[in-house]
Parts: sequence; structure tokens; C-alpha cells
Amino acid sequence: MPINRHVVREEVATYASVLLDGAYEAGGQSAVLEVRDQLEDILRATRSSMDLSTMLEDTSSYTAEQRTQVVRGVFAECNPVLVDVLAVMAERGDGALITRVWESYNDQLERRLNVSVVDVTTVVALDDKLRDLIINKTAADLGTDVVLREHIDQSLLGGILMSANGKRIDASVLTQLESARNVLKLSTDGGEC
Repeated sequence: MPINRHVVREEVATYASVLLDGAYEAGGQSAVLEVRDQLEDILRATRSSMDLSTMLEDTSSYTAEQRTQVVRGVFAECNPVLVDVLAVMAERGDGALITRVWESYNDQLERRLNVSVVDVTTVVALDDKLRDLIINKTAADLGTDVVLREHIDQSLLGGILMSANGKRIDASVLTQLESARNVLKLSTDGGEC
């Protein structure tokens, strides 16, 4: 049976909306942000576990009850609203939509609560002055309130990686060195060596 992409888009938006509304009612903006982070962790888990992602999507090998039971067991520590929405998705065999639900959730978070989550990765922890600078600059650029999610990555060598709303700014030393290497490798001065 062919699937209408408009119907799927509405399903995704509905899952995300129910999730956002439920989280907000349960605990305000902090619960909404907690659900966002947990949903991101669940995406990583489903991408790294073929068994889990297959089980969430496979309606021919697993019953709706089995899929629901696994979701409730595996994600029991998550926000109850998130567990309930994931259980409905699993029951209906909509596990393949998790990535799109996460994207829609982020879009609705920005539109409805005027909040953008900015992931910042550095080699060392941010100090208060740099944190405030990043918040003020990104808030001005995005036109929303900003919540920073800070990450430490020792492999960066230095610099900063930022991502928000699907856009990424890579000002890491490693990337700059790689760019310089590529420019030097491709550059010729026309003379012989």
C-alpha cells in the first residue's frame, strides 16, 4: 500500500506536538528540553543497535504488544511522556519516523517556545565570559532565546564546533589545518620544483 508523504508529515508533526505539549504540561521548559535530550539519546541508540531499530519497525515479525513492551522496558528511565509517545509509535510500527519526529520536535520547540538549542563542542570547558558571548551572539543571530548544550571533545585540538537548527559552524583547529593542507595540496604557482 503506497504511503502518502503528506499523511506521514502530519503523523510526524502530531507525534512531535503531543510530545511537546505533554512535556510542557508535565514540567515546563525544563521538561521539554529534557525530552529533547532523551530523544536525541534514543536516536543514537536506535542507530547503533540494528536489533532495536528493526524491532521498532518490523510489523511482520513482532506483534504490536511485543514492540510496545520492549519500548517500555528499554526506555523506562526516560520521561513518561516520551515513553508513552514512543510506545504508540512502536505499536503502530512507526519506529522509522523517530528521526523525523526529533526534527519536528526541534522545529516546534523553536516556533512555539521561541527557544533554540545550540550544541557547543570545545576541547576545554567554556568560561562564563565566553558562554555569555556565545549565548548573546547566537540569540541575536537566531532571534530566539538560546539554551547551550556544552560538550567537551579532546580530539578537537582547539577551536569550537557549534550546531543549531541543522546548521553547523566548524571553527576547530583540526578543520582549519585540514583546509590549509587541501589548499596547499591543490595550489600551484606555475613553476617547477
